[in-house]
Amino acid sequence: MTRICALSSLNGLRPVYRHALCTLALMPVLALVHLGAFWLRFDGDLYGQAWAPLTTTIGWCLAIKLLVFTWFRVFQGWNRYVTFHDLMALVKAATASSLLLLLAVFLSSPGSVTPRSVFLMDWGLTIVVIGGLRSAGRFIEETEHLPMFNTAKTPVLIVGANDAGEALLRAIRRSPSLPYRVAGFIAGDKHELETHIGGVPVVGGLDDLFSLAKSSNVSDVLITAGQFSGQQVRRLVTQGKASGVSVKVLPSYEQLLRGNIDLRPRQVSIEDLLGREPVQLDLHALHRWINGKSLLVTGSAGSIGSEICRQLLQFKPERLVLVDRSENGQFFLERELRSQFPGASIFVCMADINDVARMKQLMREHAPDTIFHAAAYKHVPMMEANPGEAVKNITLATRRLADLANQSGATSFVMISTDKAVNPTSIMGTCKRVAELYVQALSQKSRCRFVTVRFGNVLDSAGSVIPIFREQIARGGPVTITHPDMRRFFMTIPEASQLVIQAGAMGRGGEIFVLDMGELVRIVDLASDLISLSGLRVGEDIEIQFTGVRPGEKLYEELNADGETHVATSHRKIKVARCNSITLAEATVAMQRLEQLANAPHEMVTEALRDIVPQFGSHPTFATTNPPMAA
Repeated sequence: MTRICALSSLNGLRPVYRHALCTLALMPVLALVHLGAFWLRFDGDLYGQAWAPLTTTIGWCLAIKLLVFTWFRVFQGWNRYVTFHDLMALVKAATASSLLLLLAVFLSSPGSVTPRSVFLMDWGLTIVVIGGLRSAGRFIEETEHLPMFNTAKTPVLIVGANDAGEALLRAIRRSPSLPYRVAGFIAGDKHELETHIGGVPVVGGLDDLFSLAKSSNVSDVLITAGQFSGQQVRRLVTQGKASGVSVKVLPSYEQLLRGNIDLRPRQVSIEDLLGREPVQLDLHALHRWINGKSLLVTGSAGSIGSEICRQLLQFKPERLVLVDRSENGQFFLERELRSQFPGASIFVCMADINDVARMKQLMREHAPDTIFHAAAYKHVPMMEANPGEAVKNITLATRRLADLANQSGATSFVMISTDKAVNPTSIMGTCKRVAELYVQALSQKSRCRFVTVRFGNVLDSAGSVIPIFREQIARGGPVTITHPDMRRFFMTIPEASQLVIQAGAMGRGGEIFVLDMGELVRIVDLASDLISLSGLRVGEDIEIQFTGVRPGEKLYEELNADGETHVATSHRKIKVARCNSITLAEATVAMQRLEQLANAPHEMVTEALRDIVPQFGSHPTFATTNPPMAA
């Protein structure tokens, strides 16, 4: 690719030599600039009145500019990445060198007749000439991507006449491997119409997107991941299919910073279709809460637990203690975290949270200020078949851990619950609800801030429907769904984890926080979208079969339990559930009874849970009938 002058051919040299050679090469340019200032001031007569002051100042000019420009690093970075910040550095260097030159000439030659306008002209010419030379590489680079110079590449439209769209434009222009040239921007706001971004016009709004694409012979539309809600992306994809236009997604720069993500546009993913606006965190409050503190995360090897660990380490805790009984999960998580956060104080502990002696030891050793309790069983049908184990691992384990937090002097305890605890129809949901009741009751008598956070299904977590659907599609189908009317709330793993941490920082003790999970999503729609995004057709390439509702399942999850209301908080995506609670004495008696019956027959365990949570299994959302098998 063409580059400005011969300087770019020096890229193979060591930086110190390259910068020295660039400096020497530009010295004649600086001399010509100073000469040009005199030429302009004296109307081209350099051998008359101008000659004496010129010979006096040119030596000082070159020496001062060499030193000042080196100090401001003006001679470095002669490439296509020149920015406004480089221009500002040049302006500062030119201003400083002009002032120093004026001072040096005055001190060395008090009777000098050099007009002050010469110094002003020298200052302006220096900025124009040096700035022009530095910007030439970027100009040539970006000119190659303009429509009149590059007709071979595929024209595309970028949705979003904003910072994300402008960043996407620059990424395309600077990536030779991308076969695109940007024909125009699509605005989300009518005030952005009839403007230009980087020389590219804003050609219309979202309502006109596909008609503009057709008239401009555009077959691809590009958007940035996370820029639009899932409903908006779903609408764009549906309209694109009808118009014969492919909607593709580029990762945002936040995603690029988190890992090695390919810059090339990809097809819309299921995460894009279900995504919502990015979560806005109160970073100041989180830093104040987490920075310099000892934190402990149970279930750290799980999907949510591991993401909570990643998020927490960004706020520089004094130490982070990872507790899980999965050896492989802990091994790989430790490798990842130590690579991403070198220098962080991370302690990987193998432990079963039901092992009271081991957990006491960890509490004494690490003295956690805050505990994030993410460890629990989560599969509804499995817990229906093993209610005693659900009681042990979900309810009793939470009670023991909460008691240890209370006794050890921890300041905060954040329990992760589920929307299945609302009017529960399953053993798993009921066990979570009993754990909520105990934690809430304990907060009444404790100095530790006990907080519960509820959210729905986590998109793409281990054992969730998305990995199962992908596996079934890869095998050629069928994709199996329990019921055509089955609906669920979905959140992404980072979204859920960030809101859990935010809620933990907000809680004063005893609250049950409910996260904003958007709209209920039909599982059959989810499966159809995933089949389509795989380039296949529902009913032709991949069949959908309904297998019948499994034990304990609801047709749809709920946000409000009977008699429960939600109250807004300072964070628009977090609400507090106001619901009935029980005393610590009542909660303790309930726990003692469950502990006695944990190994009893299933019916006795179920009956004991129903005595504590009367709503268990009595709500109309409980699916009691199976649909017929269908394709």
